[in-house]
Amino acid sequence: MRVTRLSHCVYHCRYHIVLVSKYRKKIFNDGIFSYFKERAKEITEHHPLIVILEENHDKDHIHLLVSIPPTIAVGAAVRIIKSNLVRELKRRFSFLKRCYYGSDGIWSDGYFVSTVGINEEQIRKYIDMQGKEDLGRTMELFG
Repeated sequence: MRVTRLSHCVYHCRYHIVLVSKYRKKIFNDGIFSYFKERAKEITEHHPLIVILEENHDKDHIHLLVSIPPTIAVGAAVRIIKSNLVRELKRRFSFLKRCYYGSDGIWSDGYFVSTVGINEEQIRKYIDMQGKEDLGRTMELFG
């Protein structure tokens, strides 16, 4: 497990995020997704604490594994990802302007998110061992 260090915290916050196309239109093919992946890397250049670790797609939605620090709300990170990518996708693929005529976006208003934490059993064991084991055991559990 890799942790990230900031000036006042150390964290490992990973999220599984699913972004759905507006009206569930089947707009994501391999070409668009390839361009999406290329543009997604730029998000980290401008927002270095938001790191897209994995991405994949189906015809009407995209799955992301994202590292987001506890200093940024998940909703804010999703808004950054959605807004930065929609401009570039609509500019590059003109058919998206026709698909969503009169609309600013290509994304559904909502999104799915779930946390991807370290093993729950390890956490339970760590909590159970508090005060019983030497502090040096922490790295054995989480290292």
